[in-house]
Amino acid sequence: MPAKFTFFQVGNGDMTLVRLADFNVTSILIDCHIRGKADDPNDDTPDVGRALRERLLRDDKDRPYVDAFMLSHPDKDHCGGLSKHFWLGPPDQYPDDKKDRWEKRIIIRELWSSPLVFRRRSPNHTLCDDASAFNKEARRRVQYWRDHRWAASGNRIKIMGEDVDDKTDDLRAILVKSGEWFSDIDGSSSSVFRAQLLAPAPHEDDAALEEELTKNESSIVMNMHISPSQFSSKRTRFFVGGDAEVLIWERMWKRFEDDPETLAYDLLLAPHHCSWHTLSWDSWSGKGEDAKVSQAARNALGQAKQGATIVSSSKKIVDDFNDPPCIRAKREYRSILRPVDGWFACTEENGSKGVLELESASDGTVIKAAVAVAAAATSAAAAAAPRAGAPRK
Repeated sequence: MPAKFTFFQVGNGDMTLVRLADFNVTSILIDCHIRGKADDPNDDTPDVGRALRERLLRDDKDRPYVDAFMLSHPDKDHCGGLSKHFWLGPPDQYPDDKKDRWEKRIIIRELWSSPLVFRRRSPNHTLCDDASAFNKEARRRVQYWRDHRWAASGNRIKIMGEDVDDKTDDLRAILVKSGEWFSDIDGSSSSVFRAQLLAPAPHEDDAALEEELTKNESSIVMNMHISPSQFSSKRTRFFVGGDAEVLIWERMWKRFEDDPETLAYDLLLAPHHCSWHTLSWDSWSGKGEDAKVSQAARNALGQAKQGATIVSSSKKIVDDFNDPPCIRAKREYRSILRPVDGWFACTEENGSKGVLELESASDGTVIKAAVAVAAAATSAAAAAAPRAGAPRK
């Protein structure tokens, strides 16, 4: 199976599943946004909880799992439904073994978390319940590692970016600093995956900058290099940046202007659901066509490779003054793609059956994949099963 990228139809939110082309079909879930109405069998909102489970492997106890879950930042539209659909706690206390297989919560083998992103978020915003639950689980796993200096699946954590005040100095074995590469997932080195963490990074010597970063939706920014198959020489570069806004992208360009290849991508998840605030300091609703593009931010997000794809995980993009998604941002991304013969897609406009599914081609580009569901889903029993997370009658 080639490497696959599944963007779930979750409105203005993010939820992306990456499945690697290795023997174990290693899975990485980036963010989660499973709305309550998606669990309602009487609502036509796509049942993305079920769609996710259909694409996951199960362990020898028939528990669904992801090998890694990365939370880009703790907004509700990036972690909604987490507590309901994922087991957050010690794996030896998993309570769902007697539930219907489509109702079982998903095991997270390794958590990828950034304490600095949480720290920048907390002063100005009250965390939603799911973000607080994620933070609690991250703290549990960090403490487990501190107590044992080792962890197995279900207790593992990878810290994305240093924290302030030397708080992560004793966690070097599980810490990825900004600028560093890593290729291990859930304790195993991968031959088909490597990634470079580009943000966040602390700026304790610049209080004004730290204050500005808290206002610009600080998020994990990462460029993943993923092999289309086990024997591919090319790699698909998948660039993700959560809801990072214009200041962060301007700083990215300042940092990598002399090495733009660091920012190059075959597949970009448009930051902040195709928001204009990713590309400009000006308000789209206030200035309209007079709003000016930040050239530095555009340069950072403009390193599209030949045949690149940009995906907006959002509602349908229409010509109005809403933001996000923003029609002006869509036009800007299309102008980036035009010279490289690329494709712009929107999950709500271009997806079907709850997903927009892409797969890696041999040259590193991505192509649209036929939506296939797990074999179990074709059985009469599976067809009659309730929506994942739906209350039982």
